[in-house]
Amino acid sequence: MFLLKYPLVLASGSPRRRQLLADAGFAFTIETRPTDELFPADMPVDDVAEFLARQKAAEFARDLGERVILCADTVVILDNQILNKPIDAADAHRMLRSLSGRAHRVRTGVCLLTPAGLSSFTDEATVHFAELTDEEIDYYIRVCKPFDKAGAYGAQDFIGLVAVHRLEGSFYTVMGLPTHRVYQALLPYRA
Repeated sequence: MFLLKYPLVLASGSPRRRQLLADAGFAFTIETRPTDELFPADMPVDDVAEFLARQKAAEFARDLGERVILCADTVVILDNQILNKPIDAADAHRMLRSLSGRAHRVRTGVCLLTPAGLSSFTDEATVHFAELTDEEIDYYIRVCKPFDKAGAYGAQDFIGLVAVHRLEGSFYTVMGLPTHRVYQALLPYRA
């Protein structure tokens, strides 16, 4: 277990981020705060994930104390458009149909708020999907209920297992936390 000079707080309710950070060997607690996940309409899509991670960190600035706050946000980008979390099964089906047989980008923005200040970065991966049948899409939506996932899928779920045939970049970036970069960013704070 890696201990830091200050207590580490994962500011995310994502079970995937929690598991990845634990698997990377860090001791941490979880604290979430409601955050407006809106971004300016004219913001370049490549800037959105990091912007949202910084917005989440800003919620902790008033009472940071002697802690390290880790925030992250993931966006799925297809044809320069962001595919957010689906609002219902029909929206999830539409997203998965649009991703079928194509490559898309996944960008995860990370923000660290520490007593020394704020830092942030973005990591990107390109994901190549095989063609999906409507039966596969419907099965996935029914069984995995991907309504809390950007782009309506999790790379660790059925769709990732059967449809992701190539990945350029970190698998963990697609899962929502680029652990290789988070680890490096936290090294200066090791106890």
